[in-house]
Amino acid sequence: MNKNIKGRGFMLLLASAVVCGATAQHRLTFEECLDMALNNNVKMKNAGNDIEAARQDEKQAFTHFFPTVSASGFAFNSNKPLIDVDVAPGASMSMMKDGVAGGVSAGMPLFAGGQIVNTHKLSKLNVKVNRLKRNLSENEVKLTTEQYFWQAAVLKEKLNTIAAVEKQLASMRGDVTAAVDAGVADRNDLLQVKLRENETKNTRIKTENALGVTLSLLAQYIGYPSDSIDVDATFPYSLPGRPDSLFCSPEASLTTTSEYRLLESNVEAAKLKKRLAVGKNLPTVAVGAGYMYDNIMEKDHPFLIGFATVSVPLTAWWGGSHEVKKHELQLRNARNEFDDSSRMLLIKMRNAWNKLNDTYRQIELSLEAVEQSAENLRLHNDYYQAGTCTMSDLLEAQTIYINTRDSYAESMAQYEISKCEYLQATGR
Repeated sequence: MNKNIKGRGFMLLLASAVVCGATAQHRLTFEECLDMALNNNVKMKNAGNDIEAARQDEKQAFTHFFPTVSASGFAFNSNKPLIDVDVAPGASMSMMKDGVAGGVSAGMPLFAGGQIVNTHKLSKLNVKVNRLKRNLSENEVKLTTEQYFWQAAVLKEKLNTIAAVEKQLASMRGDVTAAVDAGVADRNDLLQVKLRENETKNTRIKTENALGVTLSLLAQYIGYPSDSIDVDATFPYSLPGRPDSLFCSPEASLTTTSEYRLLESNVEAAKLKKRLAVGKNLPTVAVGAGYMYDNIMEKDHPFLIGFATVSVPLTAWWGGSHEVKKHELQLRNARNEFDDSSRMLLIKMRNAWNKLNDTYRQIELSLEAVEQSAENLRLHNDYYQAGTCTMSDLLEAQTIYINTRDSYAESMAQYEISKCEYLQATGR
């Protein structure tokens, strides 16, 4: 064992890693990525279109409160009179060889079993439902953007670690080569260093490919015109603030969530649909008036007309009663789903809070492991120089340190994602 091999390069891993690789043209923070995603992602665009479509349905339903006006016209011309009457021997009278008729009428339903009112209420409720669905789409876009962003950040941090390892291995290879040439070190030590260099190169290739794919997915998801982007994220290797300030009682948060309000809307929609089914079996009363004109008997004949109609669906009551029962059962299902899903939302909030605290504890443990593995690497470096440990032991200490750094980066990323999940679960 060579006791004269210098340890320069071994502690490079203990310093902040230098960003490796080509600098991307556009470096985006998470806030910039999120803003672009909310403006450009196809889910948000479609959600906005769904809201506008629901508004159009509401406006169309509102028109049913006004009279229905219609106009009609009729004209004819025949080769023979439609009426040819012999009025006396040798005398006849012909009529209706040609003519015109037309008019304008307006009708207004006075009572329609509540169908007009309830249809309008249902259309307004649909606008509210689509707004809530847009909130859920926004949450999904935020969470997915967060996942892509931190996945890319973790891969970049791994490349930083790989860059530091490569510098360390290059220094080790130079020192060991000199020692082998001097005959004071085992050639097997040099072989192990070269094997680790090849392994590190292979890891770099895989990590760079994974980062490229992740950045491309992020660019596509946020609607960026080019995939030449980079993420602006750093890992401070220190504990973030505790999540205690984020806590909110599940019971107090329940009614503020979009999921809960969607469940309420589902029950309300089931009620309105039942009322519509009942309304179909009730009498309909309408009144109207019109102005008519005809010139069929070769004489102008204008006149006004008023009318009233009452429609009673006698035979429809039989089938309609079954439809009402069907909607009553659907209303019960909506209420059952409301109760069950409300309890599930409470469980989801508690699980999200537990996950957030677990990921915070993982950061504490991984940060402690980084410090311990750094000290372990330093000691093995000293031991190798003193000839009391092998190159395998030193490379193993290096591997442990690399793994603890990777674990810390992954824990930090998961903490940010878990924080987003908890805030969304509690309606924030």
